[in-house]
Amino acid sequence: MALQACNYVALWYRSNVKYKHEQHSVHLVVYHVIWCPKRRRTVLVGPVRDRLAQITGEVAAEHDWEIIRLAIQPDHVHLFIRANPYTLPSDIPRLIKGRSAHDLRIEFPELRKLPSLWTRSYFLSTAGTVSQEIIQKYIERQSKT
Repeated sequence: MALQACNYVALWYRSNVKYKHEQHSVHLVVYHVIWCPKRRRTVLVGPVRDRLAQITGEVAAEHDWEIIRLAIQPDHVHLFIRANPYTLPSDIPRLIKGRSAHDLRIEFPELRKLPSLWTRSYFLSTAGTVSQEIIQKYIERQSKT
């Protein structure tokens, strides 16, 4: 599974590395985020899984983030997401977990039995394709002009 995810990410980068151009900035900000339900319970199945995917998409759309890949396992969530430089990296899991915990516990009463839906922890990693060598070449090229 991990190897397939790595291959997917590499393929995505080769075909979709497009910098976003805004009025005063150009950026490519991509994160890999993982989080789990409290006590790693296997509650993310069936309608709960589907609704979590929908809520994640809604939060991403509200903040102008692009979901590259969302993989919801019964006991954890993998999210590969393109954000913007104005978003704190920690806001991504905080906002998605907060909204989804609230909405899912209202819609699925069995989730109220858990002390909380999500753990407070999460994994967050930047994902990028620019190597140190490329940066050095870019700086050298800019210095010549």
